[in-house]
Amino acid sequence: MKYRFWLLPVIFSGALGSIYFLPKAGEVAGSAVNMELPGVVSNWLLKNVPPSEVEIKVLGADTQFSKAICQSPRPGEFTIDGLRIPDELNLSVVLSGYDLNNSIHRPERCMPAQGHNILSSKDVVVKVSNGREFKAKRLVSVQTLATKEKSIELNCLTYYFFVGNDQITNDHLDRTFIDMKDRLLRGMDQRWAYVSTSMWYGNLPWIEAGISEEEADRKLKDFVAGFSARQINWDKILP
Repeated sequence: MKYRFWLLPVIFSGALGSIYFLPKAGEVAGSAVNMELPGVVSNWLLKNVPPSEVEIKVLGADTQFSKAICQSPRPGEFTIDGLRIPDELNLSVVLSGYDLNNSIHRPERCMPAQGHNILSSKDVVVKVSNGREFKAKRLVSVQTLATKEKSIELNCLTYYFFVGNDQITNDHLDRTFIDMKDRLLRGMDQRWAYVSTSMWYGNLPWIEAGISEEEADRKLKDFVAGFSARQINWDKILP
């Protein structure tokens, strides 16, 4: 009877691997996210930036990127030249290609290569103005950045989630099982968009009074809610 104990992992692994050999029916269903970024989200101005060379090389050739630096003026704070000092966050939307084996992945895999030491991770509920809500993953990290003179460490807060054709999840394994179920029961694949936003906080050199984690968390969550209300086609998302 001992053979049953080693047979179960083999069967489970085979079930997971078999999903890539199942026949596909028709075209891959697109994500419910609009990849064309707006110029403004709430009170944030968006400036488009190109993807990095590493992102382009690592992911499939048909992967699509929409990235932006987002800024919002801080009330009553000005530079010595009289310019408004803004809050700043980074937005990244990555749409998977048609090759699901060479597609997007959870950011915990690539963040260490970008200098992040992840300290904590938890689920948070984001409430959208249309009455819908979903879970995002909230990461707290310390990011080390190298400058010409020295390296600096910055506290960083990141929110991320995945948007498929009709579902939203913040869990990579959950996304994998959704794909398995869709292929088996619905005869379809769906392209997933990985949405990530991040913001530094603490005593930042360009901010007069530091930004607390609570302030960064509130502003980041508000941005995610505003972005989701505008850029996700909620008529397609299952309740």
